Amino acid sequence: MSQEAYIRHFSTLSSDDVDLVGGKNASLGEMYCNLTEQGIQIPEGFATTSDAFWYYLRYNGIYDKIARTLDNIDTGNTRLLSQTGARIRSWILEGDMPPDLALQIRSAYQQMAEKYDHPAPDVAVRSSATAEDLPEASFAGQQETYLNIRGQSHLLLTCKQVFASLYTNRAISYRAHHNFDQLGVALSIGVQKMVRSDIGSSGVMFTLDTETGFRDVVFITASYGLGENIVQGAVNPDEFYVFKPSLEKGFKPIIRRHLGQKALKMIYSADATATSTPTHNVKVRMDERNRFSIDDDDVLQLARYACTIEAYYSKKFGRDTPMDIEWAKDGESGELFIVQARPETVHSRAPSHTLESFTLKQSGKQLINGKSVGHQIVSGRARVILEERDMHELQAGEILVTDMTDPDWEPIMKIAGGIITNRGGRTCHAAIIARELGIPAIVGTIRATSMITNGDIVTLSCAEGDTGYVYQGELEYERKKKEVDLKQRPKTKVMLNIGNPERAFEFSRLPNDGVGLARLEFIINSTIKIHPRALLEYDTLPEALKEEVKSHIHGYPDPQTFYVEKLAEGIGMIAAAFHPKPVIVRLSDFKSNEYSQLIGGSLYEPDEENPMLGFRGASRYPAESFANSFALECRAIRQVREQQGLDNVAIMIPFVRSLDDVKKVTDLLAQQGLARGSNGLKTYLMCEIPANALLADAFLEYCDGFSIGSNDLTQLTLGVDRDSGLLSGYDERNEAVKILIAMAIKACRAQNKYIGICGQAPSDFPEMTTWLIEHGIESVSLNPDSVLTMTQTILNTEAS
Repeated sequence: MSQEAYIRHFSTLSSDDVDLVGGKNASLGEMYCNLTEQGIQIPEGFATTSDAFWYYLRYNGIYDKIARTLDNIDTGNTRLLSQTGARIRSWILEGDMPPDLALQIRSAYQQMAEKYDHPAPDVAVRSSATAEDLPEASFAGQQETYLNIRGQSHLLLTCKQVFASLYTNRAISYRAHHNFDQLGVALSIGVQKMVRSDIGSSGVMFTLDTETGFRDVVFITASYGLGENIVQGAVNPDEFYVFKPSLEKGFKPIIRRHLGQKALKMIYSADATATSTPTHNVKVRMDERNRFSIDDDDVLQLARYACTIEAYYSKKFGRDTPMDIEWAKDGESGELFIVQARPETVHSRAPSHTLESFTLKQSGKQLINGKSVGHQIVSGRARVILEERDMHELQAGEILVTDMTDPDWEPIMKIAGGIITNRGGRTCHAAIIARELGIPAIVGTIRATSMITNGDIVTLSCAEGDTGYVYQGELEYERKKKEVDLKQRPKTKVMLNIGNPERAFEFSRLPNDGVGLARLEFIINSTIKIHPRALLEYDTLPEALKEEVKSHIHGYPDPQTFYVEKLAEGIGMIAAAFHPKPVIVRLSDFKSNEYSQLIGGSLYEPDEENPMLGFRGASRYPAESFANSFALECRAIRQVREQQGLDNVAIMIPFVRSLDDVKKVTDLLAQQGLARGSNGLKTYLMCEIPANALLADAFLEYCDGFSIGSNDLTQLTLGVDRDSGLLSGYDERNEAVKILIAMAIKACRAQNKYIGICGQAPSDFPEMTTWLIEHGIESVSLNPDSVLTMTQTILNTEAS
């Protein structure tokens, strides 16, 4: 009988032991030995070695049988693959545990029992392959994990099941796909004390944005119960983003919250034995679904843990090492634990200076939407598959539509043109594999399998932000791929016009000098959707309207906080994406007809004949009917600057008709804690009314500069309704408009104040961009799709 040591405690392992205990267990040992002293809690445990796995196979005489069976197997034949995997797993499960190996496992488990003063402590039994968590392949979810295992006999049986899981159909196929020797990979078993997240919460976090690779955030998902549901995609979890640079300075920079459905939670079964299921799912009560599964303090602490882990591994490996981390919150103690960590394997390998963009060229009927994964657009025939046994029906290039995927689906996922699921968040199995395969996916749609019929032609669009859309039919789209030269930059600043915070991380990869126009209207219209007065006066609303408002504000303590937080999150996402570059936030500039379209808006807005020239911009903020609403807006901006630590945010006041207007608004801003110059706050005016240019010197006394709004300036100079389809041939290139712009530029230059342009003109007309540069414009703020082209125009102009 062998006297080898087949057990290693986490306290004796490091990341150098991958060949011995696999990537997962080696990482746990590394963290246990080096990060617990930094306050990160890692549940204690032990691992079997790779020698133990080979010993088990040879002890039972099945090593050579497995080698012969897998020799040149055709993994594309799913039926043969299924039969082969089942045969190998049965050999392993029917084998006997070598007595000396069993003794060592029992002994290590008994030590845990003594430490935790329990005869049969609950443990997680996880797989850790020696070819797992590698930079070139994640092997995510290839082998099995078993939770709430209790007692020595149950543990030994589970160890055999974990050994067998090295030969699941998906694991065999995955190794073949990545050209790994089938008998060159061993399996280590990790036995780890459970965290009571069954009565708490758990989730996954990444130290980058999983869709764009943006590096300055921690992305956290959370749900009630044990973490398998998030990994498997069984739930749509809560999501949070935390901005790392501000966190390191002591701020509380939660820049995004998204309330997930969290319909299920996995909990312990009452009679967890070797003959029963140790865990099961139960429905989550509606009141729990309607609040976040962790609070802000938890989010910030998890983000600190993530940053510490990333910094440690980056230093150890001598390179930037973004991490993929699983965490759990103990429902008894309230403590947070890290239960797994591995290097992220998708964006860490992506070329950093290649930009690929997809744009829909036509509109279509929207069938369903969910969380977008990737940024591509693809059209194809839908293949609706509800049962795993039917997955072989998927044909190459078809759009896989299903309830959710797990690793058993991987042999066919690699031939799909795209993936759509009912359930899951952006860290679920379908999302992880879609990213690794480089195909688009839309997860958490809820009703995809009932809204899409087998054989339908659909277009899957992940190019419109955080939300992915499925459209009926084959829609035309454009795909562009460009190498970005970040070295050659023009003297004229090139800034961006941005409305959608969900695309800010993506757009920040463009060569830029910041954001010249961040529009609040998009955030209010698409995220908040409710008129601010309906939130301020919630208690007085009609019952039906009150219920509608209530359905939108779940997760936030009161209606006003909802407005402030959601607005601050939208601004924060944009400011974080471009930090420390300036981000100029234009105060809300909805017209009365636009405000009236918000929920409850018709109760508060006047009916104006020409709202374009009516109650908007600077004249609205001090008005008795809107002053309290404006105060909420100011609170949101203060929160971004003071709590999130994003002091790169500047303010821009729109549609200032008179000097009296600008005096009132700047005084009002000061009263709301946004005094010009306080904590470095810059305040700009939109120069979009002829009076602004004609009286430029006087207006500039109250601000730090102008940003020319050429759209309104053109319509007000030429008397053209910009919304009218009857008029054409009137645009910013008109001489009268150019004279006013030139006056504004000259005045700002004379006072050494900022002068930029954020209207449509430079995005549409290269000759206008050239003219602006020749007349001394300091910055040109462009729509993202025109940045690369216009940057070259600017470089050519400056060189001539």
